[in-house]
Amino acid sequence: MDASDEGGDAPSDDELAEVDLDLLHREDLARLQGVLDEQARLRNLLDAVVAIASEITLDGVPTRIVRAAGSLVGARYAALGILSEGPERALRTFVHDGMDSDVVAQIGDWPTGHGVLGLLVDEPRPLRLRDVAEHPASYGFPEHHPAMTSFLGVPVRTRDHVYGYLYLTDKEGGQDFTEVDESVAVALAAAAGVAIENASLYEEAERRQAWLSATVEITSLISDDTPTDRALQAIADRARSVSGADVAWVVSGSDPRELHLEVVAGAPVDREAMHALPMEKSLASLVVRTGVPVSVDDLATDPRAVDPSSLPGWPRLGPMMALPLRSGSGIEGVISLAWTPERIDAFRRLDPALPTSFAEQAALALRVARSREDRKRMSLLEDRDRIARDLHDLVIQRLFGVGLGLETTARLVPDDESAHRVRQAIVDIDDTIKDIRRTIFALGTLEGSTDLQTEVEKLVERAAATMKLRPRLRLEGPVRSTVPTALAPDLLAVVGEALTNVSRHAHASTVEVRVVVDHDTLEVSVADDGVGMPSEVLESGLHNLRERAACHGGELRVDSGSGAGTTVTWRVPLVERD
Repeated sequence: MDASDEGGDAPSDDELAEVDLDLLHREDLARLQGVLDEQARLRNLLDAVVAIASEITLDGVPTRIVRAAGSLVGARYAALGILSEGPERALRTFVHDGMDSDVVAQIGDWPTGHGVLGLLVDEPRPLRLRDVAEHPASYGFPEHHPAMTSFLGVPVRTRDHVYGYLYLTDKEGGQDFTEVDESVAVALAAAAGVAIENASLYEEAERRQAWLSATVEITSLISDDTPTDRALQAIADRARSVSGADVAWVVSGSDPRELHLEVVAGAPVDREAMHALPMEKSLASLVVRTGVPVSVDDLATDPRAVDPSSLPGWPRLGPMMALPLRSGSGIEGVISLAWTPERIDAFRRLDPALPTSFAEQAALALRVARSREDRKRMSLLEDRDRIARDLHDLVIQRLFGVGLGLETTARLVPDDESAHRVRQAIVDIDDTIKDIRRTIFALGTLEGSTDLQTEVEKLVERAAATMKLRPRLRLEGPVRSTVPTALAPDLLAVVGEALTNVSRHAHASTVEVRVVVDHDTLEVSVADDGVGMPSEVLESGLHNLRERAACHGGELRVDSGSGAGTTVTWRVPLVERD
């Protein structure tokens, strides 16, 4: 009996050969398809790497990397985090793919760079996990975060610098990530590192170009005969714009004890409050003393700093750098750049050498502008000196000669009325000579001067605007050079108070102010032809003037009569009492 009789017809050899051939054919097709898929994936990887590495900016690069990585390794979720400068591991950029926007909104803040993600920075090498939650360094997922199992993470780096990390989770089909997936992710991360480095170099080149352009602009502006105050403002404006700082300001002065906050960019200007800041105990003072730039991470916590955040309308400031405005003749001042605490990353990305070089060039240009202004002042003073000599040597001498002739004529005129008129003309000539001499003194003072004689003249000018008449001012003797500094505020107070009383109560048509320095005595008198003072009057302002005179060992005298006008005389010695 053969086998066909017991169990039916057995497959022939031809049939067996056909079955084996079909099986081999299917296996070959599977292998071929795998090779084609692998080639397609490698081709897509190559295209992605070439496209990413060719970028010189980061615009759109993170999104392209994340989508390419998720597609090439078959991951449900993919994310790329780029770190900011500094030790906090704060993220500068975070791009993800695979999550709905509603889920992202519910999760809230970006990852903080701890746990498994922190390992990719602390130990920059690829990490593959079957279940990320089982790793000892895992912190778990925040609320509303979707569950994730398989994990593949690689650092984004070039040489020894780690820029961030790329990670993928949940391999499709519930499988684990393979070595090939790891190789793909490493290649993409390497391309991302090159792109980030290229972008950083490109941004650095643009920043250098911007600082160079700002320096050229400042130099050009100052060469156009720009006043110093406008030049300082331009320096602050350009430095703030190019550095990306929130506020910039310039402190002027070469003496650490006499510094003033002059101009501000990016915040309201309150000059009275600015000048009240104790700059002699500030970082600017330290920079002026040492000549070395200073940077701090937080103005509020640095004991050496004066925080201008207290000024009205200023933002809360955190990091700051102070740079010397140094020229060949020394330090002209300090320029400071400050950022809000939230923008500390912008502060850390700024190379201090760039604003330092800008400050040195700006200081040189500023020095040129100030030298030009000094030359203008000297030229103006020379012109005024020439005019003053002509007034003294020609005009005054001629008037003096005319006066002497009139004195001789007055003695020869028999008519009393005519003689009186001649004598009055002589008095007028004497007054004119005194006015010219006062003008000669004034010619020696430039506009903006704060000497005592100029301040008295300003008081009289302001009173003229209030009283609708012009008080006559007489300055006799060396008022500018002889009156001690301690007496100056009281002298101005006496003139101001007396003129105020005339304006309020006298109803006068003429007012004369005399300031006389005679040997060792200063006398101030204000006389009017008004209604006079009543016999019983409550002294308030006059009482203050009496006390001011008494403080210097002097006296106040008031001469007045009904309808006869009033004369207030304030007389003090020029020698200070112990």
